[in-house]
Amino acid sequence: MKKLLTIVILPLIIIGLGYAIVRSLTAPIKFDKERDFRSSLAIERLKDIRTLQTTYKTEFGKYASTFDTLENFYKNGTITIVRQIGSFDDSVAVAQGRVFRDSMELPVKDTLLKYPGFNIDSLRWVPLVGEEFEMRAVVKKVSGVDVPLFEACTPFDVLLKGMNRQLIVNLNEDLKISNRYPGIKVGSIDQPNNNAGNWE
Repeated sequence: MKKLLTIVILPLIIIGLGYAIVRSLTAPIKFDKERDFRSSLAIERLKDIRTLQTTYKTEFGKYASTFDTLENFYKNGTITIVRQIGSFDDSVAVAQGRVFRDSMELPVKDTLLKYPGFNIDSLRWVPLVGEEFEMRAVVKKVSGVDVPLFEACTPFDVLLKGMNRQLIVNLNEDLKISNRYPGIKVGSIDQPNNNAGNWE
């Protein structure tokens, strides 16, 4: 019995413990790598949302409050492009009437986000997890002036769904302690921030 314990059971226990130790050491590294990958995909989509939102605001004076509105704007909307012929610094050309501005309407889908792989129907979805980004738009009084604001975000609880739960809890706690949003976010409905992302 002693021989069996020494030759078979003890080595199995050592191998099991070794595996558990290696796994516990590599789990945070794998977690960080996967978190960075998922975050990079979400950030690219949030940048696209910001591009459409800022263009929408230029056209309508406010931000879109729903993804349906934003998608419709991309598919069916137009933007006004102003081009200038000549230079207003050239006084002779100005006097001769050879300097003027001309505006034209162009479809949004022919102007914005023209890169391979962009799909407007994917805009609202957090990559890899199949849940929607949260998006809000408000008009807020700032120093007595109405200021349109928007934010789009996804918490790490959604973005990292299916990953090590304890490591997600630890990450969220670290961010809450430092008073930072526990996820990826662009813009803010609390105060103007020039539509910055919290990764920038």
